[in-house]
Amino acid sequence: MKNKYLSILIVLFITSCSDFLEPDSLSTFDSNYVFSNVDDTRRGVNAIYVQFGVDGFRSRLSNNMTGNTDIEHQSGWTSTSDRYQIWNLDALSTNGDIRQFWNAAYTAIRDANIAIEGIEASNALQSTDPQTSKLMYNMLGEAYTLRAYWFSMLIYYFGDVPNVRLSPKAGQDFNLPREDRNEILTQVIDDLIKIEDKMLWADQSPYRTEQVNREFTIGMIARLALQRGGFFLKPDMTMERKSDYLKFYEIAKTYSKKLIDLKGRELPKDFKQVFLNQCKFITTVNSDVLFEVPFALGNGDVGWNIGITVQGGATASHSFGSGNNYMAMPPSYYFSFDSTDIRRDVTCGLYQVNTKFEEEFVNGPTNITQGKWSRYFLDNPPGQNSAKGTGINWPMMRYADVLLMYAEAENELNGPTAEAKEAMAKVRRRAFNANQWTSKVEDYITKAGASKQTFLNAIVDERAWEFGGEMIRKYELIRWGIYSAKMAQTVQTLKDMVDNVKSGTGKYANLPDYMYWRRNAASKFEILNPNTKVSNAPDATWNQVNFVLDMYSETTKYKEWVTKDWLPYISGPKPMVTRYIFPIPEEAVAASQGKLTNEGYLFK
Repeated sequence: MKNKYLSILIVLFITSCSDFLEPDSLSTFDSNYVFSNVDDTRRGVNAIYVQFGVDGFRSRLSNNMTGNTDIEHQSGWTSTSDRYQIWNLDALSTNGDIRQFWNAAYTAIRDANIAIEGIEASNALQSTDPQTSKLMYNMLGEAYTLRAYWFSMLIYYFGDVPNVRLSPKAGQDFNLPREDRNEILTQVIDDLIKIEDKMLWADQSPYRTEQVNREFTIGMIARLALQRGGFFLKPDMTMERKSDYLKFYEIAKTYSKKLIDLKGRELPKDFKQVFLNQCKFITTVNSDVLFEVPFALGNGDVGWNIGITVQGGATASHSFGSGNNYMAMPPSYYFSFDSTDIRRDVTCGLYQVNTKFEEEFVNGPTNITQGKWSRYFLDNPPGQNSAKGTGINWPMMRYADVLLMYAEAENELNGPTAEAKEAMAKVRRRAFNANQWTSKVEDYITKAGASKQTFLNAIVDERAWEFGGEMIRKYELIRWGIYSAKMAQTVQTLKDMVDNVKSGTGKYANLPDYMYWRRNAASKFEILNPNTKVSNAPDATWNQVNFVLDMYSETTKYKEWVTKDWLPYISGPKPMVTRYIFPIPEEAVAASQGKLTNEGYLFK
């Protein structure tokens, strides 16, 4: 099933904006009419979804702007272009990618405000027809939830931001100052708490998980509450957590538990299929994915700038087109998995597809790809010269996330209780064959549950293994207050791998200095030693490639990317404090009539 929200140009309420808040002209349609009935209200709410289909989200916010972390990385220091500035944490206020995201966010918020005010003023909301009232309330919940999502993202990238909660009207002051991010988060959490019980479950919606639904809204309450209860960077470059943070952990626990109690489900056993569904255009209900952005054919960059690399173009012998991977997985992440964890080989791709439509080894350990998606998995090849616009949906939240949020909140409030452990166990059981559950699940969790801190450490690890490539790690490291420390740990681990393999001693001594791969008699790609070092290949059919040794340099000891990719996250501009906040786009500052500045955060 393919939701067509993003395949239709929605002109209702969509205008070009010279000011990020004030459109040049509003729709000539009377909002009282638009929101007077279900069908037109649906079109009005659909306008909010449009911003998922613009570059500010589909190729920026959804994936490219979310690195670097301990599980996804890119070399920002090799160029000064927009996305490299973002990866290197030195983006200028003139950065085009940041501007596109800012504009998309406030356009979506504007359209959400129009929908919220229109629906709340509509007689249809209190219709005597139960179905009409039910649908109107659900769409109101969609608008509130989408507004909350965009505010959450703005806060992660800019800190305190203008709190726009009214639709544009003549005579209104459109130039708002920054407002305390914690006040904004508190407001949007309250909004969702008030509306979620009036929304439809995904299995009651004609668009299933391709539309915001009650499951996702409940999950968002928990996610926003953990953000509000977590750490954040202040303009003086110190990390802080508000003294009332436990109140928000209680909210996260209450609402993650509410979803588990009201709409609990077994996680689907096949981890790979969860993501293949997006590539096969299969939507599910009462399964793992709670909501996914519904990219239509011809839209969306999943399989273009994220996923298994496919080399296409005019010289290719296949019709799947070209797709690259802008954010790779570091070897430290690949080897952090238990070698029998099913999630590793789904998440970390050690192969790419060449122009002959053959699988071959990736170009070294800096190019371990995010293996959950690829245009290679499409049933219908989109064309030899195709690139963007695969139509592959992007998952925004999964039920596994809700389970681990519950485990985290319960642990923070009450320690590693039986309930917290069982929530984690539900996630880990899918990662291992049933005959391993005693050692890999029960024994592992018992050991992790020795204390509140050891259990939190286990949650930090589990979320890395479960959500690799889904590009939410950055936000977790921020709210845990461990962003810089994790980056330093990643670099040290990579160095230790090189040192240990070179010396033959230490924790990582038996990691593969080289890996050996081939296409066997059935033309199937296989790797001889994905986990450990071997002295030699069995025969000449195997190709040898540097792996851990690829990170070694005769002149500098370690390849430059090892020491430079994460350096701004560790040592600048304030050591051991990651400046994840970016400057507000200069266009917004200039248009604000002095209300907005980029003071603080040691911006030059």
